[in-house]
Amino acid sequence: MQRTRLTLNQLEETLLITLWAKALDSKLRVPMLGDTRSAEIADRIDYDFDTLKIKAALTYETALRSKKLDDAVRSFTAAHPDAVVLDLGCGLDPRMVRCRPTAGIDWYDVDFPEVVALRPQFLPEPSHLVSADVTATDWLAEIPGDRPAMIVAEGLIPFLPGSSFQVLTRALTTHFGTGEIALNGYTRFAAWAMKYHPTIKALGITAAAGFDDPREPESWGAGLTLIDEDFLTRAPEVADWPQPLRGLTRTMSRSTALSRQGARILRYRF
Repeated sequence: MQRTRLTLNQLEETLLITLWAKALDSKLRVPMLGDTRSAEIADRIDYDFDTLKIKAALTYETALRSKKLDDAVRSFTAAHPDAVVLDLGCGLDPRMVRCRPTAGIDWYDVDFPEVVALRPQFLPEPSHLVSADVTATDWLAEIPGDRPAMIVAEGLIPFLPGSSFQVLTRALTTHFGTGEIALNGYTRFAAWAMKYHPTIKALGITAAAGFDDPREPESWGAGLTLIDEDFLTRAPEVADWPQPLRGLTRTMSRSTALSRQGARILRYRF
């Protein structure tokens, strides 16, 4: 098989972390997500994925958070069959393939131009591709704003500078009349600690942004209301994780404060 060598900067290269974690999950005896398409994409890329140093904990956590976010998308689009879906910082994630939206759904994959240019090669499915820095909100002008919107941001917030996610959120909720935002939330400590994670260190990335209180975004002037804070430490799927990871995660689940330092899925309506 001929493999493709990617030309990406350090920030864009972070897409390989989630891609490889989902590929590894798909090869487990009991996968959390079962995303074989990510495994197929990874097999076609000329890259030494071992340099990412992805451990079992990151594999399981990434797959489970994606599953939860996919569930949020499916729930929203089932209730709103004319919805618009935005996948912010989509990378090479085949979320649309996994969610299988009906014909009335318009799906938009948004990422840097260098990343979006790769998607037709690896993911020829007919989503709308938006080449943009998500923090430069002028790209919203090409997306219809008169329909319910499901907005997904997976693994995005820690890599956005300063208050740019707040500014982006206000732009999104102004553009769309109604909808939901689903994201995996990082506390300030968890986002700060990411720079010491072997995988992030391997790419030379500095991650910084996060927030502790799940209701903090309600104060951003974006008209957000918290729907749910879902701690992955308390997910039933953890029962299928191997030891000692399963035991450690269940111990963390007894504490809300500790669970917040792990992965959590936050959903807001506007």
